[in-house]
Amino acid sequence: MPDRWTIAFDADDTLWHNERFFRSTQARFVELLRDHAREDRLRERLLAAERRNLGRYGFGVKGFVLSMIETAIEVSEARVPATAIGEIMDLGREMLAHPIELLPGVEQAIAALSDEARLVLVTKGDLLDQERKLAQSGLGEAFEAVEIVSDKTAPVYAAIFARYAIRPDRAVMVGNSLKSDVLPVIEAGGWGVYVPSETTWELEHAEPPEAHPRFRRIDSLVALPAMVAELRA
Repeated sequence: MPDRWTIAFDADDTLWHNERFFRSTQARFVELLRDHAREDRLRERLLAAERRNLGRYGFGVKGFVLSMIETAIEVSEARVPATAIGEIMDLGREMLAHPIELLPGVEQAIAALSDEARLVLVTKGDLLDQERKLAQSGLGEAFEAVEIVSDKTAPVYAAIFARYAIRPDRAVMVGNSLKSDVLPVIEAGGWGVYVPSETTWELEHAEPPEAHPRFRRIDSLVALPAMVAELRA
């Protein structure tokens, strides 16, 4: 059905809370290393390690934990005790076990759109963790396809469109990241819908393409069905 509309959803901080767990873990990491560096320096070095390691470890908790360990070794000049490394690993295990809490309007939006459009999940991060979160969310059966990718770029979206015979001009990508969920899908010919979240990772910041005709912004997923109806009219 090539003329059928497709609504693709990001997962983390679009369907359920995620970044808040990274923020709280980072605060505990700063407290753990307080004897080795100031808070601002720790946060700066950790962000630099995350940026540096994206190409090696990808997105997700495991890469974050490895970046914390690397930062701890750097700021302590290799004097960080093994017990502190063990505590950092415990922080990562806690993150991988946190319960799923859906964001407001998610279930209603998916229920309203499921009968009239093809729903697809497009998320990046660690495969096992993303599969766990989707299973615990109770939303898995709503999606006709699930794509867990290493990164979100225009070629990645174009490949997904081709794989499922999706017309880009009838494809809507919904997410909280301008850099990952909006700009590349617009470049690939689709519609980018920005849903701001309470917190956004520094490496996901970008300027909104306000003047682009295929860019939309909504405050929450509660407004998504009406917005999609306008596009289809």
